[in-house]
Amino acid sequence: LYRRYGLWFRLRKLIIWLLGVYIAIPFLVKLCPAIQAKLVFLNFVRVPYFIDLKRPQDQGLNHTCNYYLQPEEDVTIGVWHTVPAALWKNAQGKDQLWFEDALGSSHPVILYLHGNAGTRGGDHRVELYKVLSSLGYHVVTFDYRGWGDSIGSPSERGMTYDSLHVFDWIKARSGDNPVYIWGHSLGTGVATNLVRRLCERETPPDALILESPFTNIREEARSHPFSIYRYFPGFDWFFLDPITTSGIKFANDENVKYISCSLLILHAEDDPVVPFHLGKKLYNIAAMSQSFRDYKVQFVPFHTDLGYRHKYIYRSPELPRILQ
Repeated sequence: LYRRYGLWFRLRKLIIWLLGVYIAIPFLVKLCPAIQAKLVFLNFVRVPYFIDLKRPQDQGLNHTCNYYLQPEEDVTIGVWHTVPAALWKNAQGKDQLWFEDALGSSHPVILYLHGNAGTRGGDHRVELYKVLSSLGYHVVTFDYRGWGDSIGSPSERGMTYDSLHVFDWIKARSGDNPVYIWGHSLGTGVATNLVRRLCERETPPDALILESPFTNIREEARSHPFSIYRYFPGFDWFFLDPITTSGIKFANDENVKYISCSLLILHAEDDPVVPFHLGKKLYNIAAMSQSFRDYKVQFVPFHTDLGYRHKYIYRSPELPRILQ
């Protein structure tokens, strides 16, 4: 009986301690909005670990060159440029100047904007670069300031400015070749921010591709399946308002009202990170927008049975046809 009482006493202490932590976290987040910002960006999560981003060939990208660009003073971003598979042999042993000149070859270019966590060397991202390269695209991708080996502090404004800088860098070298922008997950927020700015200055891309997009960051945080606090009293005040206070909006639903180029949305029905219904809702908003009246807007769902979830749409054998 003594042992049982001792075990119950320790278990009760543990339960009380866990309950205290559970209740304390919302107040901590409210007092320190920077915590919530870090949870949105997850830039401190660097997976896979122990890879050298200066050596994309270690990830099987033997036709990729690593660059470093400087969007602003005290900000340096790491960039990968993968040439089309048709140029694979010519690319062997070539330097950065050759890769930059290759952007002027008669191949379209995709600027890929990745989601939160990880780096430009993430496994599923690398596999997508390979697929797009095999389809004849240049793929230019980079780590936003504060991600990977890029220098600077993360912010929505900074991420958007980094993408604008890389887009302009591409356009200065690609001539009349089409340039498409592809955003995935949190990168869709960066992508619509960027394309809205490009359309406002009358230099839109040739198309925008959004993979696993949400409507805005508040709805995504509220709908996130991993949010254990979504039914907590005052959830918006504790968790969503600090995101807004940190200057984080990623308002895809508002941005699409000002975008004038073709739009393709890809979303898996079994996405456990960004719920499918948010991608569908964003499509409905875009389809009704006057800004798209002269452009094609398409939504392509992927059935649950395919198992593509949040980041495996690149596996679809239909992807070449869809992009074409």
